[in-house]
Amino acid sequence: MTNNGGHNSSTAFRCLVRRKRVDAATPTTQALSTQQLARKLSLFDLVAIGVGATIGAGVYILVGTVAREHTGPSLTVSFFIGGSAAALSAFCYAELACRCPSAGSAYHYSYVCIGEGVAWLIGWALILEYTLGGAAVARGVAPNLASFFGGVDKLPSILARQTIFGIVVDPGAAILVVIITALLCTGIKESSLAQAIITTVNISALVFIILAGAYLGCKTGWPGYEVSSGYFSFGVNGLLAGSATVFFSYIGFDIVASTAEEVKNPQRDMPLGIGFAVSICVILYMLVSAVIVGLVPYYALDPDTPISSAFAGYGMEWAVYIITSGAVTALCASLIGAIIPQPRILMAMARDGLLPSFFSDISRHTQVPVKGTIATGIFIAILAFFMDVSQLAGMVSVGTLLSFTVVSLSILILRYVPPDELPFLPSDQQSNVSGQHLDAFETDVAGRPLIQNDVAQDKLRRRKLAAWSITMVCFGILVVVAAISTEGLSSILCFILSGIGGMLVICCLTVLNSIDQAGTKESFTKSGGFMCPFVPFLPVASVLINTYLLLNIGAQMWIRVLIWLGVGVIIYIFYGREHSLLFDDVRRPITHTNDDHADATLS
Repeated sequence: MTNNGGHNSSTAFRCLVRRKRVDAATPTTQALSTQQLARKLSLFDLVAIGVGATIGAGVYILVGTVAREHTGPSLTVSFFIGGSAAALSAFCYAELACRCPSAGSAYHYSYVCIGEGVAWLIGWALILEYTLGGAAVARGVAPNLASFFGGVDKLPSILARQTIFGIVVDPGAAILVVIITALLCTGIKESSLAQAIITTVNISALVFIILAGAYLGCKTGWPGYEVSSGYFSFGVNGLLAGSATVFFSYIGFDIVASTAEEVKNPQRDMPLGIGFAVSICVILYMLVSAVIVGLVPYYALDPDTPISSAFAGYGMEWAVYIITSGAVTALCASLIGAIIPQPRILMAMARDGLLPSFFSDISRHTQVPVKGTIATGIFIAILAFFMDVSQLAGMVSVGTLLSFTVVSLSILILRYVPPDELPFLPSDQQSNVSGQHLDAFETDVAGRPLIQNDVAQDKLRRRKLAAWSITMVCFGILVVVAAISTEGLSSILCFILSGIGGMLVICCLTVLNSIDQAGTKESFTKSGGFMCPFVPFLPVASVLINTYLLLNIGAQMWIRVLIWLGVGVIIYIFYGREHSLLFDDVRRPITHTNDDHADATLS
């Protein structure tokens, strides 16, 4: 698996390097090369985008549902475990976003490290994730706004859901999507400013919940913690089940990686932006959950409106308006987070020839992919207007977990079986990057051979051993997770399969840990680049968690996802593969000259 991926990645790198060089004389290529995304985002902007996209209105419901069904008073611990599991993927994203600060996020990383075919499937899955996620979020605005008008029946007709020919349509959701799409077309700095304002209102509502709830709790003696079943009311199994549920409330930090091309100093700000966003969300989630389960016994929490009903029970009905404001702004921030990355992923795929060039066009005025943003907004608006996608919301989780898994695997490949040439940006973005974070690599990159046959035999053996170890780790994880997750499997067979898979994972991890990692690690660290810690153990732990969650999504959801991926495979075979920039590169013999190293060096 990894050998082929490495070959494809090497070819991909040669093609990426030559993308603007092969036909540079043509007017079309010259025009495209001048189209650049605006580098205007600061660290504050990244944190605002990450926190806004992560903290959705779901937390206002999860607190009651998870506490009642899984954790009891120990909900705070579940949020901590879920956040720690999400942080494993965040570490992997941080290194890749720092090394390859280009649009496309997980699609770009998998294209670089694994190969085009896998990258297409990841990009196709992300398109599904952001489309369904955006439509679901837009549909949730009207019910929350109803609190300000005294009920759903009193909503203005333009915002209320209506039935047309037996279909429940939501004009308010469609209007909101159109407004936010227009906002995103004005420029990335304007969009990030709006996101920062909306996120500030949301965080202020959460801070109010924490402070007011803490006051009430100290005044009443925290009755929610004085339950007969104890702090861990549902035991360890309930705690872990709750952690798996709240894990999905941390989805959103990966959106920061999709804006990498628009960051002023990506090497410094991308890891910090991802890290701060995840940390802030973990702290807020833990504090809110600790307060609410302490105010009301977990079995008495309202599963639909746990926070507002908890305050209402203490005679603070007016607090409902503050909490509702937080929920509405959280939905708006999540919708912005769902629309921002999709046109950038489409742009990255179009740059590689996998989608029509329409999606790669960048507005000269606003320096954002306006055409892709408008197309994304129109599609999400239509979906939100006509369909209730709540039953399809689980498909969003599949796309996220697939991307998390591939990003973690990309770290292993990058460290142990790196491509022969590692560009830190696609060639059409070189001129926009300050040289301070790339100069440290020039000598190392330029000194690497382009053909695998020229690699020293000991290095080649190390790469093969590492490739097989990574493959066997993945197989062992799949065996362990399948054995644990399969219902009806006898305990003896489950124990045997888990033991075999576990031993395979441990042995291969031991081998990987004994192998020297890629030579760029030291120079990259010295130049200030972020490196994912505890490799190979941390990425493997991330793959294990994500694989477990993937296999427990549910058969019906997987059938729907596989149908979507099947459609993607057909499109790739009949369009993407034929128009791919790698297609001609593979067919055309490459003649290497003495200046190949200089041509391929990214500076």
